[in-house]
Amino acid sequence: MSDIQFLQIFQGVATLAESDPLILWGRVFLIVVGCGLVYLAAKGVLEALIMVPMGLGMASVNAAVMFVPPKMSLEVDPETGLGMGTLFLSPLVSDGAQWVDLLQIQWLQPVYAFTFSNGLIACLVFIGIGSLLDVGFVMARPFKSMFIALCAEFGTIVAFPLAVAMGLSLADAAATATIGGADGPMILFAALMLSDDLFVPITVVAYLYLGLIYGGYPFLVRAMVPRHIRGLRMPPEPPTKITPGEKTVFAVVACVALCLLFPVAAPLFFSLFMGVVIRETALRHYQETFSGPVLYGATFFLGLLLGVLCEASTILRPEVLSLLVIGIIALTFSGIGGLAGGYVLYWWHKRRGKVYNPVIGIAGVSCVPTCAKVAQKTVTEVTPDAVIMPHALGASISGVITSAIFAAVLITIVRAAGGGAF
Repeated sequence: MSDIQFLQIFQGVATLAESDPLILWGRVFLIVVGCGLVYLAAKGVLEALIMVPMGLGMASVNAAVMFVPPKMSLEVDPETGLGMGTLFLSPLVSDGAQWVDLLQIQWLQPVYAFTFSNGLIACLVFIGIGSLLDVGFVMARPFKSMFIALCAEFGTIVAFPLAVAMGLSLADAAATATIGGADGPMILFAALMLSDDLFVPITVVAYLYLGLIYGGYPFLVRAMVPRHIRGLRMPPEPPTKITPGEKTVFAVVACVALCLLFPVAAPLFFSLFMGVVIRETALRHYQETFSGPVLYGATFFLGLLLGVLCEASTILRPEVLSLLVIGIIALTFSGIGGLAGGYVLYWWHKRRGKVYNPVIGIAGVSCVPTCAKVAQKTVTEVTPDAVIMPHALGASISGVITSAIFAAVLITIVRAAGGGAF
C-alpha cells in the first residue's frame, strides 16, 4: 500500500487504486448508477421518495471507502494492519464487541441495527400506508379486487421453483420469490425471517426494481393491451355508501383473522390494519403523525439505508446475480399475471354486454399506489377523460394483503421443511 503516502488526503481515490479490479469497477459502476437514479427520480421517471435517498446513498458510500482500523473492518491487510470500510455502517458484522464499537463510530449503524435489521422500519411504513388507505375501494368490489390481486402473485409462484433450480436454498429461494409480491416492507420482513445471509441484497434488489416499476410497467401494459382496449372507459357505477364504522369492522375482523391464520406475518397485518383503524376512527393526531412524519421519515431512512447497503464489497457477491435475474422475472410475471386477470374480467364482462378495462390488472401488483398510478396513466394516454383509479386502488390495496399472505405461506412452508433463519 505504498500509494497511501501519496494519497492520504484523498483516501477514496487511494482505496480505488488498491481495490481488486472487480470491486474497483463495481464501485465506479454503482456511483454512476446512484447518480442516474437521482437524476431519473428528479425527472419523475422513477419514484422519487425512495430513489433520491437511495441513489445518493449508493453513490456516496461507494465513493467514501477509506482505510480503517482493524476494529472497523471485516478483512484486515496483515502487512499494514488496515482494512477498507466506510463511516456509514457494516451490515455483515457478527462479532458482538465489534458491533458495539461500530454503534459508536458508524453514524447509520444504530438506525440499521434498531430499525432495519429487526423489521421495525417495515412495520412503521405499513402503519403509515394503512393510515392513508381507504379500504372502501376493496369493500365496494371485493371479489374483483382480490381476484386480480391473486393473479398478480403469479411472479411469486414462478420465482420460487426457479430460484431453487438456480441453486438457492429453500429459505433463500422463498425470500427471493417474495419480490414478486412487489411490496417492499413485506419483502424486507420475509427476508429477515428466512435468510440471515442474503436479506440485505434481497431487500436492495427488491427496492431497486420496485423503484423501476413506474418507468417499466407502462411498456408491459402497452405490449399486452391493444390501444383500442387500453382506452376503454369504465361505466359509471352507483355510489356505494360505506361508513367509517363498517370500514373499521372490516379492518378489525380482517386483522384478527389473518393473524390467526398466518401468525408469522402478524406484525405486518397488525401494522397495516392499525393504520386503517386510525384513519377510520378519526384519530386525527395519530393519523397526521403516522401518515406524515412517521411514514415519510421511515421511507427516507429506508431508502437511505438501502443505498448505503449497496457498497460494492457487500453487493458484489456471486449470489446477487441470481437475485437480479430472479427478481426481474418475478416482477415481470407478476405484471403479466395481473394483466391476465384483468383480461379474464374483461371477457367475463364482455359476454354479459358490459365493459371492464383489463389494464386495471397491473394494479394488482401491490406496489401501492405506484401500480394504480401506472394503470391510470396508461389509460389516460389513450382516453384522457377515462377514470379507472377507484378500481385500480381496490386491486392494489388487495395486493398488499395477498402479498403478505403469500409471504406468510412461504415462511410457514420453509419452517415446516426445517429451513430458514426464523
